[in-house]
Amino acid sequence: MADLAPCLVDLQCELVAERTLVNPQEISWLQYDILLQLAKVDDLLPSRLSVILGVSRVKLSKVLKGLKSAGYVVQSPSSLDGRELCTSITDSGRGLLADISAKHVSLHQTALQVFTKQEQQEFARLAEKLSLALKAAREQANG
Repeated sequence: MADLAPCLVDLQCELVAERTLVNPQEISWLQYDILLQLAKVDDLLPSRLSVILGVSRVKLSKVLKGLKSAGYVVQSPSSLDGRELCTSITDSGRGLLADISAKHVSLHQTALQVFTKQEQQEFARLAEKLSLALKAAREQANG
C-alpha cells in the first residue's frame, strides 16, 4: 500500500496539471476560483470570500476589480453593512464557468473508468471529508 503523504502530493500535482489543460487563458485560476464560489452562493462579502479562498483582502480586492471590469461580477452595498460590498456573479460569469466546466469532463470520465462504482462512492466521500477539513482549518486560521 502506498504512503499517504506522497500520494496526496502526486494527486495535487495531477489535478493542477489537469486544471492547466482547461485553463481558459482569459482569467487566472484565482479568478476562476472566485467565480466558482460566487456561483455556489448568491452574494458573498469580500471578507468571507477571502477566508474561503485563503487569500488576503488586498489581493482579493485587486482580483475582483479585474473580474468586475470584465463583466463577470457585480458589486452592491451590503444590506447589513453599507461600507462593504456584496459580490455576485453575472450571467456572463456563469457562461464562462459553463464553458470551463465542459472541459473538465475528461477528469470525470477518467475517474469513471478507473474506479468501480463502490470506489467512486468511497473516493467521493473521502475527498469531500478532506476538502471540508481543509476548508474548516483555513477558516479557523483566518477568522
